[in-house]
Order: sequence, then structure tokens, then C-alpha cells
Amino acid sequence: MKFIETRGNDGTSPKSVTFSEAILSPMSSFGGIYSPESLPDLGEYFLKCHVDQDYKALAKNILTAFNIDINDPVIDEALSLYDHFDDCTTEGCNPAPLVKVKDDLFVSELWHGPTRAFKDMALQPFGKVLSSLAQDHNEEYLIMAATSGDTGPAALETFKNRENVRVVCLYPDGGTSDVQRLQMVTEDAPNLKVIGIHGDFDDAQSALKLLLQSETFNAKLKEKNISLSAANSVNFGRIIFQLMYHIHSYLELVRQDEITLGDKVYLDVPSGNFGNALGGYYAMKMGLPVEKILIASNENNVLTSLINKGLYDISDSSVIATTSPAMDILKSSNVERILFDMLGEARTKELMQQLDTDKRYQLTEDELSKLQSVFSADYCSDSEGSQYIKDTFNHDGYLMDPHTATCFKAYDTCRDDKSLKTIVYSTAEWTKFSPTIAEALTGEAGSSDIDALKAIASKANIEIPESISDLFEKEITQSVVIDKQDIEKEILEFLS
Repeated sequence: MKFIETRGNDGTSPKSVTFSEAILSPMSSFGGIYSPESLPDLGEYFLKCHVDQDYKALAKNILTAFNIDINDPVIDEALSLYDHFDDCTTEGCNPAPLVKVKDDLFVSELWHGPTRAFKDMALQPFGKVLSSLAQDHNEEYLIMAATSGDTGPAALETFKNRENVRVVCLYPDGGTSDVQRLQMVTEDAPNLKVIGIHGDFDDAQSALKLLLQSETFNAKLKEKNISLSAANSVNFGRIIFQLMYHIHSYLELVRQDEITLGDKVYLDVPSGNFGNALGGYYAMKMGLPVEKILIASNENNVLTSLINKGLYDISDSSVIATTSPAMDILKSSNVERILFDMLGEARTKELMQQLDTDKRYQLTEDELSKLQSVFSADYCSDSEGSQYIKDTFNHDGYLMDPHTATCFKAYDTCRDDKSLKTIVYSTAEWTKFSPTIAEALTGEAGSSDIDALKAIASKANIEIPESISDLFEKEITQSVVIDKQDIEKEILEFLS
């Protein structure tokens, strides 16, 4: 399997690269990223063969179908990390259980890993693969990550104490939940550096992309014999592990006798940087029977405008702080891969350059029609999300976080065929956003996160996981908060 550049080739870079090359150096010509040259067929025969197999077997065979250039022992060890998730036993591994909430709505819980968020599904195996490649090449790598709250803790967790790898994680100070922040700033492994920045996630992500493309920064790293890569979903190594759980969730519906193999379903995805939705799109293109992918946003609803109007416009926008902060994003990196797949490299380059220079672009009617043949979209306000959290807990007995709640709005408004089942993707455990959930359930957010956690645990008659409660007793080891123009200096000091 080869990977090609979303904005075309500049004449000096290779026209195609292997999987390992794409994940070690994820940025391509003209500021673009890598996408697969083709996709394997994982249609009805493949699905039928995997109805009785567990998650790890499914994942291994998907990687085999992509024909990636990673040795089997590395893949097996990477996938064995799912054994540490909640619902994996010697009898089988199900790191992403599917829970029935309504007759036609099922929640795929993607947060049963070590940091209690869906990024563990991709980053746990990805960390092993990337660090093994670094060791095989006998090279030192700096892994950059920008986070709106979930990528950071998951990246730090998977890479901590791994050989040949150092990690710098950028997060917007004040732009994450307290639990997310504590998961980052209490990390004490010597190969990890956490940097808070004055700004929002888009500032952090833009800084990351600039450093990845900076010739001077890369030259300074080369002087230290260090190469540069990224843990964000600009890296296809993340995406390949995200498309798997869409296929798994569909097979879970078959196993639960809720659908017959071949029946179409809706995939309902809370969307920020669009990697989760992109995984669903690739799964659909590879043969998963999907009616449409529903894109749920919060009040940072640029994706809603893109899918409903063909307009991506952030020219007069700034990030709105919401109760679903991991989705407080205006520049969704993985939309580029959708545009590349649908419209080709020349048009993608043109649109991305317009976004960089004019902060907006407009699709043609034909282009919008292609987009709408796959996606429908709506956004959910904080107050609507709070009501969904309350009503779903009171009426259905299901406790969910505010990101998952946005999907319930899309479920209500975006489905044309109400006879089909809907899979909602839950991206974080309730513990990550306890004040919001406590206020929805009890009317009071509490004076601190730990108070909110206790209030929810009492209301729902559940226990707070030790990994969360212990955070409040840990020492803060990463206290740096700086302006974005000082990021490079801070990183170079860390590397010294």
C-alpha cells in the first residue's frame, strides 16, 4: 500500500511513500498530508468472516488488507495493548463495547482505555508501532502533539518511557477540562514535555504544523540527530486504527441480532478535527453498509456550514468555549483528506490555500452534492446538550459526556430513514467532564471537579475510577504556560 500527497507533488519529494514513511514524516508537499493511494475491499465476504472474531483479530486482518510495511511481531505487540482495556479477557477482546440505549440507537463506547477517551483506541497501538520504527532505524524522534483535551493525555500515556522517542504536547491553557489538564501536567516521565499556550486549540495545531514544516526548526533538530513526527490525526498512523472501530461496531450490531449482515446503518460522530468521521468514511468506502455519516458539532459549527452549504468560513470567527471542549476547533485537518478523495489533488490544494490566505472557501454545487451524498450535519448548543444528558439518564438510564450528547441532536434531526439503526460514537467517559454532567443531572456543577465527580457517582450509583480520582492527589510536574511564539525555544531547551 502506497500513500500519496493531498496537495500534489512539489517535484522534489517522493511521489508516493510507504506506510512507515508516512507515519514517520506525516507532512507532504505544499503543506499537505498523506492519504492512501487506494483502499482495500472489506465488503460482505470480509465482514461475514469476522462476525465471530474479536477486536484484535479484526484489527490484524484490516492491517493485513492494507498491506502495511510493519512486521507481524510489532503489529501483534501493538494490538496486545488492547488487552489492558476494560472489557478484554482471556476469552476475547472488546475494547469498544456497543451499548443499546434506544430501540434504534446504540452507543459505541470508545473510552475504555487508560486515559478514558477514544484517542486511546488509536494511540495505544500507534505508539508502539512508531517507537519500534524509530528503534529499527536507530534514530531519535521528537513526536509533536497538539490537543484540545484528549489527544494529549493519550499520546503522553502511549509514549512515556519508550526508547528513541521524546514527546512535546501543546495544549490551550484553560481550554481543556480539569481532568484532561491533570492527566497531562502530572506526567513525570523524562521523555515527555507538556506546554500550555495562551490561545486556543487552533493556535496549538497551527504552531504544530508550522514546526513540522519549518526548515530551520528541522535543521536545528538534525544538529541534535533528532527527526520530527506528529501524533495528531494529520498522521495516517492514527487514522488506520480509527477506521477499525466503525467496522467492529457494525459487527457488534450483527452479533447482537439487531441487524442482518448487509443492512445499512447511520454512523453518528461528534466531530472536531474530523479524524473519527474520516475513519467512518474510509470504512464506508471499503464496503461497510452505511446509509450516511452524521456529523455532530457544537457551537463551533464550521463543519455544519460546510456540509449544509458548501461554505467553510472562519474569516470572522474565533473559537467559542463550550462544554464539549475537545470539539472547540475551527480548522479541521482531516477535511482535507475528504476533499482529496472526492475532488482530487489540484482542487484540494486550491481550497486549502484559500483557507490559509482568505480564511474561507466555497464548494461548487456539484462538489457540495458529492459531500452531501455521504454526510449530513447539525450542531448542538450547550443547553441542548445538557438537556440530552439529563433526559437520556432519566429516561434511558444511560450516562454520557457532553461530546456524546451532541450526537443525540444529529440523531434527532439528520436521519432521513428512521427505520435504520444508528451507531453513536462516545468519545469520552463521564469522568472527563464532571461539572457539566453534574449540573445537567443535579442543577449544580459543584465547587470543584472532585465534588462534581462525587455528586455524579452518588446520583448514578457508580464508582469513580481510581485512575481519575488519583489525579487530584498527584504532584504537578509540568507547569509551563507560554505565548505561542516561544514554543520553539521551549522545545529546544527541553531537548538540550
